Amino acid sequence: MLEAEVKMKTKLFCLTAFFLLFQVAVTAQTGSGKTPETSTDVGKSAKWDTLSHQGRSGDYLLGKVEVTGGALPWDAIPITVTCDGKVRYTANTDPKGGFEIAMVEKSTHTLGTEGARSKPADEFIGCAVEAALPGFTSSVITIPNRDLLDNPDIGTIKLSREEGATGAAVSTTTATAPKDAMKAFDKARADWLEQKPDRAQKDLEKAVQVYPQFAEAWYQLGKIQEAAKSQDAQNSFAKAAAADPKFIPPYERIVPFAALAGKWQEVADDTAHELELNPRGTPQIWYYNALGNYKVNKKDVAEASATKALAMDPLHTQPATEQLLAVMLADKRDFAGALAHLRNCLTYLPAGPNADIVKQQVEQLEKLVVASK
Repeated sequence: MLEAEVKMKTKLFCLTAFFLLFQVAVTAQTGSGKTPETSTDVGKSAKWDTLSHQGRSGDYLLGKVEVTGGALPWDAIPITVTCDGKVRYTANTDPKGGFEIAMVEKSTHTLGTEGARSKPADEFIGCAVEAALPGFTSSVITIPNRDLLDNPDIGTIKLSREEGATGAAVSTTTATAPKDAMKAFDKARADWLEQKPDRAQKDLEKAVQVYPQFAEAWYQLGKIQEAAKSQDAQNSFAKAAAADPKFIPPYERIVPFAALAGKWQEVADDTAHELELNPRGTPQIWYYNALGNYKVNKKDVAEASATKALAMDPLHTQPATEQLLAVMLADKRDFAGALAHLRNCLTYLPAGPNADIVKQQVEQLEKLVVASK
């Protein structure tokens, strides 16, 4: 359980739902029970023959990502669909670089009216699709006008090394790894793709034994340990960051541990460092930056970060962000603004205890809005 408690100066409403959502978000990062091979399965069933036989080809758009002159990273690569300068849809690649832009309920994100259905081929014509991998530049695919029964494959996004990048999703220590360490690392990836995490772990342990500065091997080892809920994961992530301070991925894994321990200045500092390496950031890192700064009383910085996180996360993959932003607005006695965000939370939170508590908060804020007029 989280020990830290937020005490609102205005004492407007209970934050139980916020902390429950926060705990769920942290748990997802520090031991959800998913093994690496099951955590990024977007697009595995996205095959043209299957979809067309189901008569659903127009409901999907498919593509893939390739890294010029190198292999794909183990982690999923975020994909964004941007329309008129606004992120309208996000997805992740599968282990082989494939991705899917699938039909969604409009009630779960920002497209149109609640309850309607939408086909991306209609909604996203003319929109730009690109990948986001720190240290790399992405080519851009513009979604063309298309018929319902056209092949849904929109093509391949190319990622190329960015000259002069501050940080990267691929460590420079990989290029300097000895032959034996690299052989063990490559074998670990093959085992991981074959859904054999125990074998992959042994291979990675061999890789870091041969080459203790192997940042990517430490990081991948930490992910497998994390999935098995091992306390060794935190140590492996720390060694990855120490081996290569410009290697970005370990920080997204280190920060949730610090948050669980209530080390809020560490959360703020680590996320600030990651954002120096990767100014674009991710919804998760902007969320934790907001949370850490809020807890150390840098509320203007916190609100700006929460707003950034929400803007780049139309599908609410980090669901606690909007509730955190509502807390900040209520803290400033902006009851109407907080109420609007909490009402929006109810459009995507699943039915259950979290949604029920948010409904109670909405009722309390509605009374405060009326009283303030």
